[in-house]
Amino acid sequence: MDLHAGQEEEEAESFAPILAFLDHEGYADHFKSLYDSSFSFLTSSFYGYSEEDELVVYLEASRKWAKRSHRTWAHARLCFLLGRLSVRKVKLSQARVYFEEAIHILDGAFEDLPLVAALYINLAAIYLRQRLRHKGSALLEKAGALLACLPDRESSAKNELDVVAYVLRRGIASESCPLEARACFLAIRLLLSLGRHEEVLPFAERLQLLSGHPPASDTVAAVLSFLYDKKYLPHLAVASVRQRGLQSAQGMLLPIWQVHLALRNASKLLVVPSESWTEVSTLACPALRQALAACEEQADWGTQRTLCLIMSKAHLQHRSPDGAIYYLSQALMLGQLLGEQEAFESSLCLAWACLLAGQAKKALDILCPLLHSLRETESVTQMGIVHNLLGLTLQGEGLVNRAAKNYLWALSGAREMGNVRNQAVALANLGHLSLKSWAQQPARDYLLQAIRLYGTLQASVETDMELVQVFLWLAQVLVHGRQLASGRLCYETALLFGLRHRHLKSQLQVTKSLCHFYSSVSPDPEACITYHEHWLTLAQRLRDRGMEGQLLQSLGQLYRNLSTARSLRRSLTCIKESLRIFIDLGEEDKAAEAWLGAGRLHYLMQEDELVELYLQAAIQKALRLEEPALALKLYEEAGDVFFNGTRHRQRAVEYYRAGAVPLARRMKALRTELRIFNKLAELQISLEGYDRALEFATLAARLSTVTGDQKQELVAFHRLATVYYSLHMYEMAEDCYLRTLSLCPAWLQSPKEALYYAKVYYRLGWLTFHQLKDAHDATEYFWLALAAAVLLGDEELQDTIRSRLDSICQSPLWLSSPGGRSAERARWLSGGGLAL
Repeated sequence: MDLHAGQEEEEAESFAPILAFLDHEGYADHFKSLYDSSFSFLTSSFYGYSEEDELVVYLEASRKWAKRSHRTWAHARLCFLLGRLSVRKVKLSQARVYFEEAIHILDGAFEDLPLVAALYINLAAIYLRQRLRHKGSALLEKAGALLACLPDRESSAKNELDVVAYVLRRGIASESCPLEARACFLAIRLLLSLGRHEEVLPFAERLQLLSGHPPASDTVAAVLSFLYDKKYLPHLAVASVRQRGLQSAQGMLLPIWQVHLALRNASKLLVVPSESWTEVSTLACPALRQALAACEEQADWGTQRTLCLIMSKAHLQHRSPDGAIYYLSQALMLGQLLGEQEAFESSLCLAWACLLAGQAKKALDILCPLLHSLRETESVTQMGIVHNLLGLTLQGEGLVNRAAKNYLWALSGAREMGNVRNQAVALANLGHLSLKSWAQQPARDYLLQAIRLYGTLQASVETDMELVQVFLWLAQVLVHGRQLASGRLCYETALLFGLRHRHLKSQLQVTKSLCHFYSSVSPDPEACITYHEHWLTLAQRLRDRGMEGQLLQSLGQLYRNLSTARSLRRSLTCIKESLRIFIDLGEEDKAAEAWLGAGRLHYLMQEDELVELYLQAAIQKALRLEEPALALKLYEEAGDVFFNGTRHRQRAVEYYRAGAVPLARRMKALRTELRIFNKLAELQISLEGYDRALEFATLAARLSTVTGDQKQELVAFHRLATVYYSLHMYEMAEDCYLRTLSLCPAWLQSPKEALYYAKVYYRLGWLTFHQLKDAHDATEYFWLALAAAVLLGDEELQDTIRSRLDSICQSPLWLSSPGGRSAERARWLSGGGLAL
């Protein structure tokens, strides 16, 4: 309508076009623009006005002519348009008058249902906004019914949300789940159309609960995943995609956009979020599998191959090469359908996965034909890549010479093409091959050349991670050559590259090497603790609770070894934290050991009131698990806490005798039982409880004859001899000492054995002379001790024994007893008798 066509309000014929246009009984498609929420009629139906006020004047004049000429539908529609323009200017009272007039004019006519619905809903929204609910309760009911029941109705006003909220309240109050679900759906649709995404989420979550079954809940899950992604809630976004995938298992397939959404949000959940998807989270795998099914059904080979490659990458990241081989085999078949380049890339990936899976023969079956086909195309770069992979495969099979030839071919091709990175890779592989072949100097030269070439490349994550591996190999070469300072520098440089890119897995690999270096190669307790602390931080960032618990145990041991008050306190903190982790993980055996470790630390810190509490907790945990081996181990270690200490040592007896010994006998663990009785005997000797010591030493000696271990038997009888000596039972002591000597080799094989002979014979000579008063037998024992001392080469010991011999020969006892009385004394043990 052209507003300039007639300027005079009195000229009825100038309004005839608009009246004729609007006075159509019922709905027509050209009325659609009048009812939408975007006010598109302002531009689509009217022109020729400079300001909106001109249009209002024109429509008001048109309304008067429609009223005069009794054109009902034109009158109602003009009132509706004037009401909408009043709402647009926030003149709600004026708009209310227009809407009420339009409803009155129609007088219940429903031929134009969109118009009637728009009128009732707009008027109801104004009543609610102006708090006039008491005036129009019946109208509100009608508006709510029209809003909820008309399908595919487009929104006509932004304030329609007030009516939706009214319908939602009515649904909740009447406990009508369908009405409540419909209201939630309408709120979602309206808010999305208005771009108010942040307000949609509560309605969508409620609708998901109400919808219950697909396909409704399937659609809601899709909306929710979109909303969670918008609000940066990656856990919920991935979960909603996964839920939709589960619900879509029969019938509908997951759209590719949701796969992209799942990958993007799953990458945010990685320890170091990755926008480039260098790592694929396992959380995205269900969505990937659903998308693969969709692509297979739609014969979308390119997308299907890409998804297969992503799935294989996820399997390789989580050390599952068999799964990667399955998907890469599919990718290879699809690549052959798509083109040569896709087939080549898929073949390389499959060969690499076979190599990682230890299927070298299968990798060779892929690479050898591939290399043959490349020779026909003379593609030097691609041939170099294949030669490198062939070298790795042959190296894994132990074919060193063939592997070296392939590496050299790869190096030659890379030099020919001027590809610096491929040269560096080939040199690094040659260095590693030399390292594994114990050719230290060539390995060092190759690796240094590789490092120089990497230094000329532009820094990137991929090249720097390759450089980390080269530095690790070079460090191994240098450490083996005892160039410890240079080796340490290589390790620390590799760690710096990992820190630079926040690459946790490379940091983890290097940190493990540094911990080994400072614990075993070049011991440094403080440095070892520092790198273990960093290792612990990495485990926490990788969210590997099992590794974290083990590292806390190791750190606790390292701090305990420092033996300072502060280090013991830190050790206790580590052990208790590991205890919490093992309890959370349900690893009851490790939790029991952590309880015991905490008790041991409380003992070292002299917090005696807590020691028994933790030790008993450890043992009770093991007993509840019904694992006798673990319970036996913990009983013995609990006893060791007191046995190896300086306070309350007698408490060890309870754990050894009442706890460990019965379990050892039940399990027929003879060696463990023997070890415990040896400890009990030694403990009682140190506490001067010789009667109890005799009991335990006798039992240990008896067990030692059953085990068949001569060394253990020697130790047991020596300890028994010591007890007899302490109890002044000298003949028994002499017999036991002689039994220990009979268990020694006939020919002395080491200085340690000679020293033992010298000490035992010296002890025998001493007790025979001073206690048994037998000078002649004592002389024989001292002569044997002297022979052992001569073999040992100990001049001082020889002089001591000679002076002892001189004093015996000059003593009155020598003259009073002309011959030794050894035959008169007991010899049932040393003479071969086994009865104790």
